[in-house]
Amino acid sequence: MANTKIIGYILSLAGLALIGFSNIISKLSFLASNPKSMAFPIVGGIALIAVGITLILSGEGSGKVKQATEEVPIYEGEGKKRKIIGYRKAGK
Repeated sequence: MANTKIIGYILSLAGLALIGFSNIISKLSFLASNPKSMAFPIVGGIALIAVGITLILSGEGSGKVKQATEEVPIYEGEGKKRKIIGYRKAGK
């Protein structure tokens, strides 16, 4: 489904934004009074990225192309001198 890929991309971008936001907050000394509290947004961002990548890779159309009809070779010559000169649709 294309929708799962879109959701995966959105979750991955949200995870990156969360990690970036936590880095900005850690630079501001008055907001980052407790360094242990800064680990939660980073871990959450990494989790969002992992879930997003999983959704992206599990979506349909992940690199496999299916042919509409199977093709069979057209040969020229006989025996060992036989060469493939083209392909045609099966059943015709």
